[in-house]
Amino acid sequence: MPIVVGVDETPVSERVLRKAIDEAKLRDDLLHVVHVYHPPLMYFATTLTEPVDFATHHREKVWERLTPLLEMSHIDWERVDLDGYPGDVLVDYASNVKASLIVIGTRGRGDLSSLLLGSTSHRVAHVAACDVLIVKT
Repeated sequence: MPIVVGVDETPVSERVLRKAIDEAKLRDDLLHVVHVYHPPLMYFATTLTEPVDFATHHREKVWERLTPLLEMSHIDWERVDLDGYPGDVLVDYASNVKASLIVIGTRGRGDLSSLLLGSTSHRVAHVAACDVLIVKT
């Protein structure tokens, strides 16, 4: 059964990915490396004269940072790019591929920020049908 790891643009993702790679090696499982693009609120409030593909630009930055680490890992992995609210999208994806584990990190926001912005790790931990490994930062 595959392992799903959620990654984003933060430096925390490298630590989360390393933990997921370790788990994939231990279990001899395929690693699905999932980036979920969720446009910031300012994206919808901005009036642009030229269309800008923010999602593509954002993804390029994420994969530019993480691909070398994956290539050096010598494990089987798949890149997955999705859109939407990260917590729900990760859980749905993991369910669809029948994942045995979701690996996700925390950003370490305070209680107030998490309340206002939502916590992806909290959402995944409470909704996922499979095991969830939360990597502390």
